[in-house]
Amino acid sequence: MLRIHIAIATVGRPALLRETVDLIARQTRRPDGVLIVAPSQEDFGSVTQSSLAPELALSAKGSCRQRNHALDLLEGRADVVLFLDDDFVMAPDYLAAIEALFMADPGIAGITGNLVADGVRLGGFTAAQALDLIAQQAASLDPAVIPREALYGCNMALRMAHMEGLRFDEALPLYGWQEDIDLTMRLARRGRLISSGRVTGVHLGVRGGRTSGRRLGYSQVANLVYLLRKGTIPKWLAQRLFWQNLAANLLRAPFPEPHIDRAGRLAGNVLALTDLALGRIDPRKIERM
Repeated sequence: MLRIHIAIATVGRPALLRETVDLIARQTRRPDGVLIVAPSQEDFGSVTQSSLAPELALSAKGSCRQRNHALDLLEGRADVVLFLDDDFVMAPDYLAAIEALFMADPGIAGITGNLVADGVRLGGFTAAQALDLIAQQAASLDPAVIPREALYGCNMALRMAHMEGLRFDEALPLYGWQEDIDLTMRLARRGRLISSGRVTGVHLGVRGGRTSGRRLGYSQVANLVYLLRKGTIPKWLAQRLFWQNLAANLLRAPFPEPHIDRAGRLAGNVLALTDLALGRIDPRKIERM
């Protein structure tokens, strides 16, 4: 048996957090612990009343900072740390599936799920909708094990034996856009990364509690430049993300989706490109915006 702990970095969404944690109790294989890291006591809300009795910890704000604090706290206590977003709903056998995969192959360093659906791309789901989608579609996903270059940060299980000395890059502040790519590209040098339809769930894609449109727009350029210089994102992926986001923000700014601040993102893109041209681009600038 492996010691599997779930870690959730959260901010500003206490009701959603409580709902997500309560749903973890549906797992056929219970976690050995649930750790929640937030910047303030208010962010925890009523989650202390959950039947899972999660461990709570305070940290400086920022996805990378909060996740690093979780790794520090769980070092020596966990064989596997499963990072979940506070709006990710697991299929009931998620934990059982990752345990079976990790135990079957000691060379596996990380696992991410093949999602039933991702609300980030589809405008968002409720937890009830997610449970319905899982019940209707999870069993039909391809169970094959697929090699991955990197893992998706909304649900990624990391083997702690491969994580010695590895941490999220805190130069990617606040929402830490693409911090999952950066960390797991480095992890891939130490072991195999995989995904499988046996490991699945729904990312609700709930809005709110995230960074502003202008800040995210700046990160959409600055973080890619930073990671390219660092060598932890493939050039083809950085180029695809850059042009995809810039085109979407430019074309949709006049008629934005109700849940997306396209004008703010575009303004952030332009500011970052200006800073790039002037040689002063820095992902950390968003903390001063």
